[in-house]
Amino acid sequence: MIKNDLFLRALKGETVDRPPVWMMRQAGRYLPEFMEIREKYDFFTRCRTPELASEITVQPIQRYGMDAAILFSDILVVPQAMNIEVQMKPNFGPYLPHPIRSEKDLENVIVPDVEDALGYVMEAIKATKEKLNEEIPLIGFAGSPWTILCYCVQGQGSKTFDKAKELCFTQPVVAHKLLQKITDTTIAYLKAKIKAGVNAVQVFDSWGGMLSPTDYQEFSFQYIQQIIDAVKDEAPVIVFGKGCWFSLNDMARSGAAALGVDWTCSARNARYLSGGNITLQGNFDPARLLSPPSEIKKMVTRMINDFGKDRYVVNLGHGILPNVPVENAKAFIDAVKAYKQP
Repeated sequence: MIKNDLFLRALKGETVDRPPVWMMRQAGRYLPEFMEIREKYDFFTRCRTPELASEITVQPIQRYGMDAAILFSDILVVPQAMNIEVQMKPNFGPYLPHPIRSEKDLENVIVPDVEDALGYVMEAIKATKEKLNEEIPLIGFAGSPWTILCYCVQGQGSKTFDKAKELCFTQPVVAHKLLQKITDTTIAYLKAKIKAGVNAVQVFDSWGGMLSPTDYQEFSFQYIQQIIDAVKDEAPVIVFGKGCWFSLNDMARSGAAALGVDWTCSARNARYLSGGNITLQGNFDPARLLSPPSEIKKMVTRMINDFGKDRYVVNLGHGILPNVPVENAKAFIDAVKAYKQP
């Protein structure tokens, strides 16, 4: 039994004394102990080495004592497993030298045996569970099929993902075939993670907000729905769509346990749009962690009061920034732990 199950109870909608807290990208670049590892090993070596991935996962827990850990990994290990080359270039980000732009490019894309191709992730989960020693839950994650497609087609990060959208709108058959392959791989991947020991999973739709509400339904949400349907009976599913406030109503009826909210959507609007009966997660602006610690504490308390302490998981509205001071991250976590309902 997990000793601190506050996070899992919040996902079930149970009454709690205070909401649980964790931070997206909490295992990462703002921590000096992470930077020491980064000096020695390149990005995908860190992802593929279970001992390193598990050590990085527990670093923020040891420092701050969050209510949940999230496995250190990357959404782009999925296309790698699907036979799509992905490089992580320093000071550039992800680079895919052979983007998928046609039916012919799809021929080499496989739905892999995830236990074989991504076995190192399952080993990292087992190593992390051992380190956590049933103290807190462990979250596994994957990118949404649309967000993965964005990188596979664009070949790199982008402000507009114009080439990804072009493929969807000019060659929809190719786009849907690729989306389905990613979906099938992701379902198998998340199920394997659950079997290996994660207690909940999150689907990151980081680029969902690039699409109009109609296109979102066609090219993103119907595939996320397949994932939820396949996985929700095995572990709670959190869906985080950045910029996807327009889909909160559909998401609330999807069978997901919780919905992530970014900082552009107020607590009041998020509760209204989602129907008020589902756990919400978010939505502190990551850049606000650059404010003075005293200010952060006040803002966190106000945010909890706005969302309400139940059916709520305190988090950021996107991943933590690398230039956040460690004491500011501590102020964020401590403010939640000290919360008392007014």
